[in-house]
Amino acid sequence: MTVRKLDVPGPRARAILARDAAVISPSYPRDYPFVMDRGRGSEVWDVDGNRYVDWAAGIAVCSTGHSHPDVVRAIVEQAERFIHISSDYYHEPWVRLAEKLDEIAPFREDARCFMTNSGTEAVEAAIKLARWCTKRPLFIGFIGGFHGRTLGSLAFTASKGTQRAGFSPAMPGVTHVPYPDPYRPLFQPRPHHRDVGDAVLDYLEEVVFAQVAPPQDVAAILLEPIQGEGGYIVPPDGFFARLREICDRHGIVLIADEVQSGAGRTGKWWAIEHWGVEPDIVCTAKGIASGVPLGAMIARASLATWPPGSHGNTYGGNPIACAAALATLRIVEGGAMNNAVVQGAHIRGALGDVQSRHPCIGQVRGRGLMIGVELVEDVESRKPASSLRDALVRAAFERGLLLLGCGRSVVRIVPPLTIDRPLVDEGLAIFEEALVAVEKVTAR
Repeated sequence: MTVRKLDVPGPRARAILARDAAVISPSYPRDYPFVMDRGRGSEVWDVDGNRYVDWAAGIAVCSTGHSHPDVVRAIVEQAERFIHISSDYYHEPWVRLAEKLDEIAPFREDARCFMTNSGTEAVEAAIKLARWCTKRPLFIGFIGGFHGRTLGSLAFTASKGTQRAGFSPAMPGVTHVPYPDPYRPLFQPRPHHRDVGDAVLDYLEEVVFAQVAPPQDVAAILLEPIQGEGGYIVPPDGFFARLREICDRHGIVLIADEVQSGAGRTGKWWAIEHWGVEPDIVCTAKGIASGVPLGAMIARASLATWPPGSHGNTYGGNPIACAAALATLRIVEGGAMNNAVVQGAHIRGALGDVQSRHPCIGQVRGRGLMIGVELVEDVESRKPASSLRDALVRAAFERGLLLLGCGRSVVRIVPPLTIDRPLVDEGLAIFEEALVAVEKVTAR
């Protein structure tokens, strides 16, 4: 196909960008000047009429695509009945949503849900519950993890220094260990290790537990089953089974942050299910309600025994958000989750072919439609090519494809789970065209 370079941002977009700069906090990170006007499915249009294939989905949020008619209908029907009732009272949509989350929770025990507005709030609830039910003060997090920006979740976030700079001290008591990155390990496995996962967990047991954070004082271990902002890193296969055993041995709560990887994105309801391991608490948000703000902490019933008033909020479990979530989960279960498997495999295979033509691609990895493309300066050193990644994301935007970066040099591919093959193939063509363009500039 012929890929046309767009003249962006257009005049209407430039006018809105100028107004934005005058009134919006400069703390928001912006990748490129896309000003959205409307969207349908996996396509979006800016205010100047330029069309794009959306491989970003609002940072993996628009799981059913933009304005899915079933989701829109659920929102309208609920809004016509009532828009809000606080958690001081009751309403059926959040009971039905909690029943569904109990049904799909990745553990056999009954679940209890705490509804929130966002992922960081779900993490905050999980931290508080773990501390309350264990009566322990300490936690373990992972380098490269992203769990939010409020002071409790920020104590675990370790994907970019800018996220923490100027905000210390965050919540005390969190010790970080390396995430087991098979492509770029911080610990090299020793001869008796199966892989880098064993090396990391030996460090946890032999160094951190022995010298820094005694396991009897550790309330919980919090991590993403597949790291998101840290670079779409998939751990080795044996890692979670051994981590579960360590938590069981020491009475430590295992918290899976599935905010980016959950709600069917990886081809299963929860990414941790790929390894057959049951966590104690799951944090979810992003794709669970197709863009309506909603999160949830899903905990084993035996843990969720805190008394009334120990935690709460005003908007969590808002009726409109619950209605959107129920519609979203029906769509995901009704075929979108399987589509993530099919289209994800096609994208990874196609990108493998692109990699054979472009040695700047060091690795293509992921599950379902949570895919990371690692860009490197050379294959041997695996040195991150951050500037190339940033140029590729911008060049793709200029040609009609929305992408996002993560990690030091990773392009993430997280389209709606409903994306069809023609838009997948159109996106792949634009991706390679943009890559060719930035390679030519870099080679000069």
